[in-house]
Amino acid sequence: MNQTNKQTLSKVPALTLIFWVIKIFATTLGETAGDAMSMSMNLGYLVSTFIFAALFLVAVFAQIKARQFHPFLYWATIIATTTVGTTLADFATRSLGIGYTGGSALLLALLLACLAIWYKTLGSVSVNTVSSAKTEMFYWMTIMFSQTLGTALGDWTADTAGLGYAGAAIIFSVLLLAVVAAYFWTNLSKTLLFWTAFILTRPLGAVVGDFLDKPVSDGGLALSRYGASATLLLIMIACILIFPQRAGKKQDIDVKTATIKF
Repeated sequence: MNQTNKQTLSKVPALTLIFWVIKIFATTLGETAGDAMSMSMNLGYLVSTFIFAALFLVAVFAQIKARQFHPFLYWATIIATTTVGTTLADFATRSLGIGYTGGSALLLALLLACLAIWYKTLGSVSVNTVSSAKTEMFYWMTIMFSQTLGTALGDWTADTAGLGYAGAAIIFSVLLLAVVAAYFWTNLSKTLLFWTAFILTRPLGAVVGDFLDKPVSDGGLALSRYGASATLLLIMIACILIFPQRAGKKQDIDVKTATIKF
């Protein structure tokens, strides 16, 4: 296969260990902050979703307009996807009455459809190809759907499947370790493994977040949602400052001569 490519810096971070650590903190923060607005502030799921969706759109617009990778902007956008994902999933599964099973199935279908359209349109769903406004829009839309699915899937595992928050956290941790093992010791698609890991970190964060702020009678620690959210945010900021992240490399493909594989 003939291929003309040029390695340049991306606006998304390199996929290092600290990336995944911050991602898990971000998903946990999304759960506690989403619950803080919808439940503690009594704004409800729908109003909270509109507020977080507006913040998400502003963050994505800023991210797309940026000329280079900015860690705080990138992670602010990730947090926006996790918060809107939390309230949107809760609205779908609870307010619409379709339940965790129906909500998870619906959101999985939407996520797969988004990936399929992205792949059909641009030839790849790899994060290494995020090099244009169109690609970034697909990237952030896919992330938003994955965060929303993760919330519903976490609730389904902890509640409907009856595993509880601790049991669900163990399940998703084991699945993530399996993905890590597959990354190092199999020839499975790295893109497939990335999106699998990205999706799995969300339900892990969701059940950990619920464990922190749900009542003791429900298996939680009954911590303040505001306090838990502030603590998680400070930890994220500390991680970003202490462990500076470098921009990942993107691959600019000459579409006339190249074929990009999944």
